[in-house]
Amino acid sequence: MSAQEPFAAETADGTGGAAREQGFEPEPVLPEPVRQRVITLAAAAITDLPIEELPTALRRVAKFAPNRRARLGGQVIATQLAGDPLLRQRLATRAVEAAGGLGAAIVEGAPPAAADPVEVAALAYLSRPEGWRDLVVAATQAVRADTASAAVEERIRETEQRAARAEHDRAVARVEADKLRDELARLRDETAGLREEARTLGKALREAQARERKAGEMLATEKGRAARATAEHDAEVRRLKTKLAEAESLAGAARQTAKDARAVDDARLWLLLETIGRAAVGLRRELALEPTDRMPADFVADVHAEQPGATGGATSARALDADDPARLDQLLALPKAHLVVDGYNVTKRGFAEISLEQQRGRLVNGLGGLAAQTRAEVTVVFDGAERVVGLPPAPRGVRVLFSHQGETADDLIRRLVRAEPAGRPVVVISSDREVADGVRRHGAYPLGADTLLRRLARS
Repeated sequence: MSAQEPFAAETADGTGGAAREQGFEPEPVLPEPVRQRVITLAAAAITDLPIEELPTALRRVAKFAPNRRARLGGQVIATQLAGDPLLRQRLATRAVEAAGGLGAAIVEGAPPAAADPVEVAALAYLSRPEGWRDLVVAATQAVRADTASAAVEERIRETEQRAARAEHDRAVARVEADKLRDELARLRDETAGLREEARTLGKALREAQARERKAGEMLATEKGRAARATAEHDAEVRRLKTKLAEAESLAGAARQTAKDARAVDDARLWLLLETIGRAAVGLRRELALEPTDRMPADFVADVHAEQPGATGGATSARALDADDPARLDQLLALPKAHLVVDGYNVTKRGFAEISLEQQRGRLVNGLGGLAAQTRAEVTVVFDGAERVVGLPPAPRGVRVLFSHQGETADDLIRRLVRAEPAGRPVVVISSDREVADGVRRHGAYPLGADTLLRRLARS
């Protein structure tokens, strides 16, 4: 149901039963101003009625203030007015009383001609006097006429305002046109001056560009010459730097070679002298030689007088087995003895069943004990192909070496022997025949791997 439908639901006499008996006559549709005024009058009249006498739907609305009641409960009030004639009559009575003389005149059916048509229609709708429909229709027509007249007047005012604005705009446009004509004349004069200035600047620009091109060509020529000179200078500097670097490299290599050669010679000479000195002291101590006043000729004479007899204990020492560890002890007892061991040749002969890492560790630890007992210098050599990163530190007195790429342990052993001075006792442990023959030619004492294994087992 729309906002105006409740006011069109009653019949002329205010009762729905009479309308059904006498025939339905629809109420006129109220204009919006009349409808709003009806709701306002009813909302104000509700205040005078006890709340318990109001319909249930209006009791919550009745708690509001009249203005808020009309604004928020207008739909509920309109519905109750259309459906409850008794409530409408009670509210009409209070509204007519509040209207005073105007209300009494409307009830009598003779409203003043100067009265507000909206107020007349609203009071007539609520009180329903004789001819109230005519009053409502007349008021509706008056409201519509007033609305149409107001709209026409509003349009006339808008038209007059637009005409005034248009006239004002034309006047402003004329003034602006005059200003623009003056500005155009001034700009034309300035444009003429600018054209002349532009021609002058263009000529100067062309001359400057010609000079710039000529200078650019000269600059390019000079840059080419400078670039060639710089390139030649850089090439010469690079050539000289290369020669200098080669000379410095050769000089450095020569200095290092001389330094290394001198260091090797000094080390060999010192080691030889140390070995000879200690050998002499050891030999004197071993033979227990005392100062003598007899000359070698005296002994030769005595030999002829003596009977030949058995040789001493030295013969028994030289008759030891080839792999007897006593031979190794005798050689290591010599002053400044150096023991060189072919690592894998020994380990693979003695304990090949364990891993290479365990073989190296077992051999190096055994050589550490031997070095501590004999005070001899010990070097053990392994093939570099089996090198393992993170080898535990070697015991004191034991040097562990790995051959370089492209070199075998045999080659490294030969280089170690060749580096020793002539006369120093060097013992090489290897069962390899080529290694034994090679080191023997350089004055070393080759022994088999079993000799060292038996000596380590004895420890």
